Amino acid sequence: MDIAMIGLGRMGANMAERLHRGGHRVIGVDPGDAARASAAERGFEVSASVAEALAKLSVPRVVWLMVPAGEVVDQTLASLSPHLSEGDVVIDGGNSYYKDSMRRAAQLLEEGVTYLDCGTSGGVWGLQEGYSLMIGGDAAASERVGAIFRALAPAEDRGWAHVGPSGAGHFCKMVHNGIEYGMMQAYAEGFALMQRKTEFELDLGQVAAAWQHGSVVRSWLLDLSADALNRNPQLDGIAPFVPDSGEGRWTVAEAIDLDVSAPVITLSLLERLRSREKNSFSDRMLSALRNQFGGHAMVKE
Repeated sequence: MDIAMIGLGRMGANMAERLHRGGHRVIGVDPGDAARASAAERGFEVSASVAEALAKLSVPRVVWLMVPAGEVVDQTLASLSPHLSEGDVVIDGGNSYYKDSMRRAAQLLEEGVTYLDCGTSGGVWGLQEGYSLMIGGDAAASERVGAIFRALAPAEDRGWAHVGPSGAGHFCKMVHNGIEYGMMQAYAEGFALMQRKTEFELDLGQVAAAWQHGSVVRSWLLDLSADALNRNPQLDGIAPFVPDSGEGRWTVAEAIDLDVSAPVITLSLLERLRSREKNSFSDRMLSALRNQFGGHAMVKE
């Protein structure tokens, strides 16, 4: 198939290359000179202009958005809109909020354009391993462009699914990332506990490697943990600051709206927020309170 890939960052460029390797014609679009030059070296066509890229594709066209969630998606759609025709399919493979995806699908439907929200997981390893794809929107349109999903997935018959109507794909990806928060937090706490048990002089990389085979906690995240610990056993030079990209917050908010108890995901999000407090007021307040009611000593700076 022919497809325009808008956004040639780490994920977009790798996905474009995987599609190109799979025999699809890809035109990569990015305003950055460096991004376009790097993409051109990978062997597929590039363009600085959305209009130029779409003009090269025959109608009906397929356009994949791999841009940051939020306002950038709306801005990109605004630039696309004058060049889209009835029957075109726009796929948002970023981490958009699912309610935004429902709104965008309704807006584009008025122009005869189908909008598919595709939750995409795989990170920088996706080029090699394939991507997990959760697709929401019109089922017929999803099937019509199914060759694209099959090329991006780990295999033609697994790793991708049309999961429901508009918004369902990004909703599933939101929950997926919330689960990821909890799993990462559990691994981090467990390895921190073993690291603190200094009398055993544990080799954490060795323990992680043992868990990779036969253990009920084995996973790809554990594989990555083992690799990180073997490369840098004490994690030297890494600041204790953990960002979040939004999906964890949305998952927690949705759990509250639906009256679903999700304490692990919620606390893992709060731990990320806590990691950013260089001089925690709450911890200083706790120390002051212990001193006030019990006369406990306070550690001075």
